[in-house]
Parts: sequence; C-alpha cells; structure tokens
Amino acid sequence: MSDADQHHADPTRPTSSLEVELKFDVDDDTPLPDWSGLPGVSSVGAAEPRELDAVYLDSDDLTLAHAGYAVRRRTGGPDEGWHIKGPRGADGGRVELHWPLGTGEGIPDAVADALPAAATAASLTPIARIRNQRTAYALQNADGGVVAEFVDDRVRATDERGGVERTWREWEFELGSAAPASADERAALFAAAEEAVHAVGGREAASDSKLARTLGA
Repeated sequence: MSDADQHHADPTRPTSSLEVELKFDVDDDTPLPDWSGLPGVSSVGAAEPRELDAVYLDSDDLTLAHAGYAVRRRTGGPDEGWHIKGPRGADGGRVELHWPLGTGEGIPDAVADALPAAATAASLTPIARIRNQRTAYALQNADGGVVAEFVDDRVRATDERGGVERTWREWEFELGSAAPASADERAALFAAAEEAVHAVGGREAASDSKLARTLGA
C-alpha cells in the first residue's frame, strides 16, 4: 500500500516524503532561468499559481527550531495540512511528515503524538506566519515524469514574537519522483540547475529556511 493509500485509509497516519532541494535568493526583477540544458529534462510544465498561508509553532525558547525541526499548519497548494519537518540529513534532505488540516486550528492529536520528545503540544504557540505567492513549474523528462519542481516564491512573513515583517523573493529547486537515483547523476542535475540560476543573477540563499529568515536567523 502506498503512503497516499495509507493516508486515505487512516487520516491519523502521516504521509512521509524526503525533501531534497536547492534554495536561491533572487531580486524582484530577476528573469526565470532557462532549464533546457538540464540533464534528463525535456520540457517545462505550465506555470501553476499557489497561494500559501502557513503558521509555524514552537515553544517560547524555540526548542524545535534549535533541534532542527519545524511544525506548521499550512493552507493552499497540493499538500496543505499539518507538517513536521525533521533536521537535515547528511545529504541535505529533510524528512517531512504530513497530515490533513482537520476540523479545527488546534494541533491534532496525531500531530501532537509525533512531536519530538523535547516538545509538547501544550508548550507550542505561533511564532511566525508566512504567506507566499508561489508559482510552480514541473520539469519533466521525455515520459512526462517530474524530474524536479521549480518554484518562484514571493514571500511576506511576520515574526509573531515582535511583529517584525519581512518580504523577499526566493527560488527552490526540489527533486521530483522521476529524479535520477544515483548520487553522481543527482549531483550533475544540481550543478546544472545552479549554473542556470547563476546565469540570470540568482545566488545561494543566505538563510537555511523561510522560517529561519522570518525569525532573523
């Protein structure tokens, strides 16, 4: 049974995915990259606009953030719901657990049960709200499989602890279900993506995540 089938059969069981991506900072007027030179990419899907609105939760002393975790409730997009992101692994990827939104805004029991041992649902409060005008593009192989997803994000984020608001634009390049399996092929794909981004003026992201940037890290 697939993760999706399990999720449909029992909404208290999360789906799990491994997020492996590159992040870039870009200016408001930076043109989109040319992906035609990427190995294995034959076509780019149509632009898909998404309006995302996420509230991130943590303890007052940011127990989860310091341990590399992020907990959020997000509306909008194909994966709206509750998410727990784990620390980055040696390959730079993060395991992400996903549950449906549920009927209320409180933390569902299934999410609370999956929190790291250092945190409890009762200790968590909103620390950030991140609203994102996202445009997503599927980079596809000759068979229509998604080698990677490229997203163009225009972000408006608020640090709920002090009310500080920040805005910026960033790009993400995330491996898809038809990404190459070997480490060498993935490295070549990432290198080609970086070259395409740098060619139009993009640069390595200054912050590890949207949450870290929202909180001034």
